[in-house]
Amino acid sequence: MHEIRNLKPECIWKNFDALTQVPRPSGHLEKVQQFLLDFAQKAGVEAFKDAGNNIVMRKPASPGMEGKKGVILQAHMDMVPQKTPESKHNFETDPIETWIDGEWVKAKGTTLGADNGLGVAAILAVMEDKTLVHGPVEALITADEETGMYGANDLPEGELNGDILLNLDSETWGKFVIGSAGGIDVTATMEYKEVETDPEDTAMRVTLKGLRGGHSGLEIHEGRGNANKMMVRFVREAIEELDARLASWHGGNMRNAIPFKAEVVITLPKDNVEALKELVDDWKADFADEYKNIESGIEFFAEEVEAPKTEVPVEIQDNLVNAIYACHDGVVRMIPSYPSVVETSSNLAIIDIENGKAALKILARSSREDMKDYIVKMLESCFNMAGMKVETAGSYGGWDPNPESEVLHLLLKEYKELFGEDGIIQVDHAGLECSVILGKYPHLDVVSLGPTMKSPHTTTERALIETVEPFWQLLKKTLADV
Repeated sequence: MHEIRNLKPECIWKNFDALTQVPRPSGHLEKVQQFLLDFAQKAGVEAFKDAGNNIVMRKPASPGMEGKKGVILQAHMDMVPQKTPESKHNFETDPIETWIDGEWVKAKGTTLGADNGLGVAAILAVMEDKTLVHGPVEALITADEETGMYGANDLPEGELNGDILLNLDSETWGKFVIGSAGGIDVTATMEYKEVETDPEDTAMRVTLKGLRGGHSGLEIHEGRGNANKMMVRFVREAIEELDARLASWHGGNMRNAIPFKAEVVITLPKDNVEALKELVDDWKADFADEYKNIESGIEFFAEEVEAPKTEVPVEIQDNLVNAIYACHDGVVRMIPSYPSVVETSSNLAIIDIENGKAALKILARSSREDMKDYIVKMLESCFNMAGMKVETAGSYGGWDPNPESEVLHLLLKEYKELFGEDGIIQVDHAGLECSVILGKYPHLDVVSLGPTMKSPHTTTERALIETVEPFWQLLKKTLADV
């Protein structure tokens, strides 16, 4: 389980391994905060927890480097807690079990937490290494980035002293991110009075799972299946053709993850059960064909269960199903000046319908404020027509690219010197905390970088081993040459 400690560079991998032993799902960060404070004390650097529950560390400049610009190294401490259906892992108490699979580091049955644990591990390596040459260095390790950038939003003004911010939360080595999308949480809710289930009806639980899921920013353009949007197609046909009634719906569990599983309980006349099973088989074949080059593990099946005492009334059921069917999911449009980059999107992430309450949760993203407002109003219009209450929260702005960034050109120069090839400048659709931090510290020169990771926010999350060593080399050289 600890074999990753032997990977190069050991200074990063040993810290990442230590971090995997500390529970740190979003919303439950007390243990990792104490771990970071204890680490700083042992390393002999100043550290404190601020009013936003972020951990700030300060390491003085090397002798003779006191006049250099100050560098802030920034990452987030929390991780997305996703696990496979068969996993018994408890993210609030259990360590992450890592293993090496060829050129990748992976986790057993859960998210790995390399997003953004490898960034945190690199910061810790800088803080404890007495041989590094650098000017004044600060660490900003933020809280609850994955659930709403709460740590960055609550970051006090006047707390940081640096001139340059290196965000270590990018996921493709050799690409230097200078801009990212903003985002906003959209929640549609409704309360309804349940009705009694027909005692003559049979209840069936229909499950869709085995989808890839993925990051709703980085992978929203890949056409991966959204379990909620796929399920609604089946549910609507079952209602229309087989007199089915909706009792409950549970799909997805993270706003910023494409939902890979959805489960509904429906009731219907006994005489229609066999037709329902045939309908499930038909949709399973359709889904397999539609996603044959994208999804390979689709499971779609129905099983009889004990009938619930109550279900959703017909008129509410129809309104909810229509709203889910109509709700936009996926890319709205690409950036006209960067046609390979998504500008605006939405992710129908979570649906919970049961016990007289319905809640639909979406993360909408855009690099333009006017288009972010457009997608919010589009969603609001959709849900209002179904009689639902719509609320927004957690809005954060986009990060406007600065191609003239001095630290960007330093990084590109040193990347070319170290590795003999040109780095790539990129604008991401994924939300980064840089935009929020820049709102409070507008003078900062900001670039995001990091080693390569794939499928963050999923149980197939993995880190490419060979990219961590060059990432560390570049980080050390940049700190010395600022």
